[in-house]
Amino acid sequence: MDCFLSVVYCNGFRQWTTDNGQRSVDFITFLQLIISGLAMGAIYALVALGFVLIYNAVGIVNFAQGEFIMIPAFFGITALVTWYLPVPVAYSLVLAAMVVFGLVFELIAYYPLRNRPFLPVVISTIGASILLKNLAQNIWGAIPLRFPGLFETGTLNLGGLRIGLQHLLILGVTLILLILQYLLFEKTLLGKKMQATAQDKQTARLMGIPINKMIALTFIYSALLGGVAALLVAPILNVTKDMGGPIALKAFSSSIIGGFGSIPGAILGGLFVGVIEAIAGKYYSAYTDGVAFFVLIAVLLFRPQGIFGERIAEKA
Repeated sequence: MDCFLSVVYCNGFRQWTTDNGQRSVDFITFLQLIISGLAMGAIYALVALGFVLIYNAVGIVNFAQGEFIMIPAFFGITALVTWYLPVPVAYSLVLAAMVVFGLVFELIAYYPLRNRPFLPVVISTIGASILLKNLAQNIWGAIPLRFPGLFETGTLNLGGLRIGLQHLLILGVTLILLILQYLLFEKTLLGKKMQATAQDKQTARLMGIPINKMIALTFIYSALLGGVAALLVAPILNVTKDMGGPIALKAFSSSIIGGFGSIPGAILGGLFVGVIEAIAGKYYSAYTDGVAFFVLIAVLLFRPQGIFGERIAEKA
């Protein structure tokens, strides 16, 4: 996160000083903060979607979601730096690897425990997270690695407004993904089957829907979201075995803030956390990483169901 923040907040933002010596941020800088915050928020939104989709499908929280970002980031470095593959080929290979990774993860971490209670499955995902971190360290080492960016020049200057090109790419790709996801779930038979499985597995089974295949597809799709998020955010972060942890925690907070289980809530919650974090990072940089959790605590105190969540009454 430190590398990302240094690019966003320390690259020549224009400021003016009032008569009493206090610094204030001008409108151009404020726009830069909003854009960079939306960019990082888009990453949180993609990862939060992974949390929500798996939770809706199988009723568990995947605590290895951060490793769904870390693994493709290392895959990308291997493909681009070690194998010298062209960018389109390398990126395609990473996403193809994440399809296999998502399927294998589901078969190992979830499928054998599919008929067990909630807790053993959650512990399984925690164990998978620890295993993947140790594997990554043994394969790629503990030294932070640099992921090659797509752009030689890092910013676009529009009348004093300096926008990171990687930030624009993040926002553009995220928007396209959200549109494609909407079309998948609302306009295709496969999407309807996945939604039916998430809503009621037993009824979906009675209707002839192969729920095990739909659950596997959900894990694969979640892994693909993590792969895309990794390819987008890795150029502005140091790639380490622990890089996915902070992102996953903030994405998890975002999904709760938006209303856990709500897809719109995950998206808007992620964007909200990203913007709040960017603004707070300008004024209180020491507390940047804690902003998401302060907001989470406030939401849990005053609206426990989240922004888009619904109150559920339990019968005595």
